[in-house]
Amino acid sequence: MEEFRAEGRGAAGEISSIGLAIREYGDRWQDPAVFAEYVARVQTLTPDPIALCTTLWYVDGDTYLGRLAIRHELTPPWGDFIGHIGYDVRPTARRRGHATAMLRAALPVAYGLGLDPVLVTCDVPNVASRRVIEACGGRFADEMDGKLRYWVPTGDRPGIK
Repeated sequence: MEEFRAEGRGAAGEISSIGLAIREYGDRWQDPAVFAEYVARVQTLTPDPIALCTTLWYVDGDTYLGRLAIRHELTPPWGDFIGHIGYDVRPTARRRGHATAMLRAALPVAYGLGLDPVLVTCDVPNVASRRVIEACGGRFADEMDGKLRYWVPTGDRPGIK
């Protein structure tokens, strides 16, 4: 979380799950009881204030690499803007293919939730995220308020049953 905070996450007005968690838990992450409270909150399926949400962590052993939020529906007013799936890779783990692997792994989970296709968005200047979405089968839909919006199929994918 310190890596995300160092890049400016958690600023007032940011609605990402990580930003909200940084503001709520502040510098208390190292306290085991605080971390357990956070984990319990995530396990309730409602850590995202936008919609019912499944949170998945992407790890290598005991090293946290990133997280995905799979929103079960697109709820107004933010749903069409942030989409069904959001993902974050910690800054020191970026540019290694983790985001693509994370999104690919999330698609069958979304399919299991009855979501097909899913809306995935990224900021217009975020070329890396755009490539991730396109590598996972994303089809460009449009641009809305500085976000590129893609529809990504979750079913009928090679190698996915």
